[in-house]
Amino acid sequence: MKTVGLRELKNRLSAYVREVRAGRSIAVTDRGQVVAELHPPGLTPGTRVPVAIVHLSRRGLVAPGAPNTPKVYPPLPRLLRSTTSRDLLEAERGTG
Repeated sequence: MKTVGLRELKNRLSAYVREVRAGRSIAVTDRGQVVAELHPPGLTPGTRVPVAIVHLSRRGLVAPGAPNTPKVYPPLPRLLRSTTSRDLLEAERGTG
């Protein structure tokens, strides 16, 4: 992600908006601290999607998948009884 100071962003706003329009993300800093991030629409920090996929999606060539929902997966049975790593090591070494 490209980083730009607040003053530089203000002075060259149009150029940075063109970069964001092209799919790049920009972190905005104020006195060395990131205070904002500029992202293309639909590309939020929680859903980082590669720029190439965003472009393909906008052109209708790919469709984004549904969110992964843990509820649809059944819980798996435990393979080992509840034990400590010490018990496992002793059993492995034959000292237990």
